[in-house]
Amino acid sequence: MKFDLVIFDCDGVLVDSEALACVVHADVLTAHGYAITPEQVHERFLGRSSREARREVETELGRALPDAYTVQLKTTIDRVFGEHLTPVPHIAETLARLTQRICVASSGTPTRIVSSLTTTGLIDRFAPNLFSAGQVEHGKPAPDLFLFAAAQMGVAPLRCLVIEDSLAGVTAARAAGMAVLGFHGGAHCSPATAPALKAAGATATFDDMRELPQMIAQLEAAAEAAIPE
Repeated sequence: MKFDLVIFDCDGVLVDSEALACVVHADVLTAHGYAITPEQVHERFLGRSSREARREVETELGRALPDAYTVQLKTTIDRVFGEHLTPVPHIAETLARLTQRICVASSGTPTRIVSSLTTTGLIDRFAPNLFSAGQVEHGKPAPDLFLFAAAQMGVAPLRCLVIEDSLAGVTAARAAGMAVLGFHGGAHCSPATAPALKAAGATATFDDMRELPQMIAQLEAAAEAAIPE
């Protein structure tokens, strides 16, 4: 069996943004009356859409966050990402080696996905095949986004491989019936990330993007060997 499509998460997989975003989210939420640390943002909201994270925060607060929260969050992330955002090491050369079709399926907003990939010089590798949680009813860990991306690309879920860095993302990929590899090479990852991704359902984990083409080949070979003659 060959994979026809590799679906990449964006934040933490293509761009090394998660550590930056967790600090910004924690600072802005705390300024608006919801005290939280970057570590807590990472633990609770990594891989989930901002829409769902905001809904959860507002439920706990018992009130809606003001419009100023949205403006401050976007403005601060734009500034911080513009100054500090970098691509995940070796991602450009790895993408050039892949023979499969590729796309992005991210919990970020369409604007944020385009901005991040543009800033890091990766946009031409993926556009226009950029899919956002805002296009489906339920974001990760529900399978909706990955199933939507596969349908838009015209590929059956069984022939899709997902690259994810979050527990929510791995869970969503498995629920969609897709193979998934867990990436733990981002600045936000710790020694506990790899075993957690594996426990969530990742077939294997890796921390160097240069390993990806060979890992894909190994998965395809293993799947072919498992087919009864």
